[in-house]
Amino acid sequence: MFLLNGNQINIYAPYTTEDGVTYPHLRDADIREALGITEEADPVLADERFYWGGDVNNPRMLEDREEVDENGDPLWVQVLDNSDPDNPVMVDSEERLVTKGLKSDWKTQIKNKTNTLLAPTDWMVIRKYEREVAIPADVVTYRAAVIAECSRLETAIDSAADIDAFIAVVTAQDWPTL
Repeated sequence: MFLLNGNQINIYAPYTTEDGVTYPHLRDADIREALGITEEADPVLADERFYWGGDVNNPRMLEDREEVDENGDPLWVQVLDNSDPDNPVMVDSEERLVTKGLKSDWKTQIKNKTNTLLAPTDWMVIRKYEREVAIPADVVTYRAAVIAECSRLETAIDSAADIDAFIAVVTAQDWPTL
């Protein structure tokens, strides 16, 4: 990133100085130096899976939040009431309106990953149950390891006290292979 008087500048675009001198571009390091253009490293953006807009000062919410209106009264999930077909209206259901936090979202992802990893061997479990055909030992070990990793991750996610601890957990997944 190139800066002139603290403002970012495009060195590939034409530039005219206050004195009226026009440059077709500012790719030449000597010209940039003469004009006082400095180069700085581009800012490193935070992972947008965990931070809004890549801003490390704006982490996403970890915990679920039950939503309330401006008076602090609970909000409810809206459903369509068709009891009067000529005048359908949205009404409150009995379910609270909840905005899911990162913990809930990632635990859902972890469970989906677990199910995906177990699915190719599920037929062996069914076969064992229905026809008492033994499941190979390596498959039993693999399935137990997948379930253990799922449990470990869910517990660690629940225990994460802040965004840094949470990121450390979800970026250190250790799924077994068969």
